Amino acid sequence: MGERSDGARNGGDVVVETLTALGVSHVFGIPGQNALGLFDAIRRSDLTFVSSRVENNSAFGADGYARATGEVGVLFLSTGPGALTALGALQEAYATGVPLLVITSQVPRSGLGLRRGMLHQLDDQQRSAVNVTKSTAVASHSAQLPSLLADAWSLAQSAPAGPTWVEIPQDVLLEPTDTPPVTSVVTAVADRAPREELVDAAAELLSAARRPVILAGGGVRRSRRGSEALVALAERLDAPVVSTVGGKGAIRFDHPLSAGSWIEDRHTTALLEDADVLLAVGTAMGEVTSNYFTFAPKGRLIHVDAESRVLEANHPALAIHADAGLALAAIATRVVSRDAGDGAGIAAGLRHAVEDRLAAQDVKTELALMRDLRAAIPAAAQTFWDMTIAAYWAWSAWDPQDGEFHSGQGAGGLGFAFPAAVAAAIGTGQRTFAVSGDGGAMYSIAELATARQHDADVTWLIVDDGGYGILREYMADAFGQATATELARPDFVALAASFGIPAHLATLDTVGEVIAGTFSTRGPAVVVLPARLHMFAPTHHTSATT
Repeated sequence: MGERSDGARNGGDVVVETLTALGVSHVFGIPGQNALGLFDAIRRSDLTFVSSRVENNSAFGADGYARATGEVGVLFLSTGPGALTALGALQEAYATGVPLLVITSQVPRSGLGLRRGMLHQLDDQQRSAVNVTKSTAVASHSAQLPSLLADAWSLAQSAPAGPTWVEIPQDVLLEPTDTPPVTSVVTAVADRAPREELVDAAAELLSAARRPVILAGGGVRRSRRGSEALVALAERLDAPVVSTVGGKGAIRFDHPLSAGSWIEDRHTTALLEDADVLLAVGTAMGEVTSNYFTFAPKGRLIHVDAESRVLEANHPALAIHADAGLALAAIATRVVSRDAGDGAGIAAGLRHAVEDRLAAQDVKTELALMRDLRAAIPAAAQTFWDMTIAAYWAWSAWDPQDGEFHSGQGAGGLGFAFPAAVAAAIGTGQRTFAVSGDGGAMYSIAELATARQHDADVTWLIVDDGGYGILREYMADAFGQATATELARPDFVALAASFGIPAHLATLDTVGEVIAGTFSTRGPAVVVLPARLHMFAPTHHTSATT
């Protein structure tokens, strides 16, 4: 670690020393006037700073890094406009349960709570973050920083995980400190174990079930050993497992009990409804998962989640407030194994029913694209999907295989995929794959500079259909025509090339081959696919004949 020329240390040094003691290696963000003391301290540390071009993309980057590495994503933000610009991306991390430590600068202490006309000053910056974070805090002197940061780092990972927010005034960062160099930290990441009587009640219901089904959400993936515990319980119950979009990969698709993740399908909705006992774990059973609130369970529902506010929010249930993995493991030790079920047959039957329904629709182009992309991308690659028609297909159709599937559908904002994939590539050292539409791509286009600056091994597929494709389709279906969905856009191939990034124009026939070729190269690559895709037909479970 380097030193200041005068040998003094300041609050900025205390921050980076604390982060280093916490095991942090990468930090994301953009420098700002009130945060200069923090950024100067990075120079004297071993932290790797990843500079993006828009603060919202910095937050998406920290989010993608956390998802890909399993570490806490650390984000540095400047005061006022910089901090506010990141809030949209923080909503995604908050909704999805991604652990982030957000460190933002503040005006000097003499301006807090006042209107002194300081640059970047807000009436109450902390209040702006409350809606998208688990906690907020403001430091008043440098001696507080190690504890504030360690507590926020711990809380970010405690179930349910999510972003935490610490503000540090400019003068606290710049003033000399008497705090000894930080070489140790005290952390306390809290597990949330299930209550014993609830485990007993759940095990009793499941042991007596004739048609048990498990719905596995993102909380299972995020929980330590959650996937392992899910598979163990499913096998003891011989129960088919449906994955939500966020839970995709909690059980391998090639496991006999996996019923896939065709969550917006009437056959899947019916399977979940007809279970005499449905165990929903790590999911709010929200809009998408419930097939747009058409799901109406007929049997008993056991609902497990680490976020207490989602329990019974949509349906009465035996509610278990607990970490998904801990609850699944505890229930598995107490259920009676079922030998008379046909979980594998039910799972396979559901998959075949979905395939038959799709075969009767004009969606051969979209199915072929999904197959070609899956064949082109290595089995272990991590993929990142924006809110675009190709991603809506991937929610249901994509098999993560040995990799991880990441989507921006927690909050549903645009621009997640590319900055998240860039950061994940930097953090893992492995090539990642991102998919955006042309509308969403414009949210992230500045990050071509980030990808080039850091030589990130990332392949970005931009499906260019000339506008906001999914909104075009929704509006046309609802109103007969679309409004404000058509977009002027750049020549994406030429634009990427202007950043010094290899760019390729593909067709539906060649896109798989082109993308596969990028995985044998180094550095960023862009593939542009002009194509107008369509969704599969509405599948809401409104009657027995739909």
